[in-house]
Amino acid sequence: MLEFWGDGSQEAMDLVNSIVVRSTDNFNWTFIFILAVVFYVYWSEINKKNYEVIFAGLALYGVHWLYEIGNAVIGHVTGYPLWSVSNESTTFILLIGVCWELSMMFSLAGIISFKMLPADRNTRYFASNGRKGISCKFAGAISMALLFALVESFLAGTSNHSFIWVYKWWGVLPVFVTTYIPFFLASNYVPDMAPAKRKKFLITIWGLVAVLLIVLIPLGII
Repeated sequence: MLEFWGDGSQEAMDLVNSIVVRSTDNFNWTFIFILAVVFYVYWSEINKKNYEVIFAGLALYGVHWLYEIGNAVIGHVTGYPLWSVSNESTTFILLIGVCWELSMMFSLAGIISFKMLPADRNTRYFASNGRKGISCKFAGAISMALLFALVESFLAGTSNHSFIWVYKWWGVLPVFVTTYIPFFLASNYVPDMAPAKRKKFLITIWGLVAVLLIVLIPLGII
């Protein structure tokens, strides 16, 4: 069953209120296995010197963490975040909107998206008769964003409430436009930036993530 919008129900609010962040009550060994898979993928690409692939992965993953921190701050300030994950759906919740399994998936999502691009990343679709067409990077980002939004719609409708949307105005469309499109634009475009610009982007993103986590977690905000 697909859910397209939050329902604002008391049940959804109660589920969010019951979330225990960074509790080890549901912890199990799949945590280690998933971590090993992610390490294998990254080190395989490093050994092959596919650094552009690594940049794609780190670009999306960094943007993902900024969004998750922002979502947790929204939850702290307003009472409810835009999205949440339930205690029952995961072995470990990192922040109120992201669990370990989901976060590790996003650590690989940028790599997957980048590898799905044509070998010639200057390819443009529907370019003919003087029309410039659509960049394969942009088209790829839109396609991946749509796929992920639909998957999230499925997760929001699962019986264990893998995803919880409280607000009635939040759902598939806003998550597609405001969240997933920026994620995949980062993975598809950052690797081809000028080296200095790319380095600045990644250092800024990850530096900001580190500072926010170091400051906000001890304060109990996220």
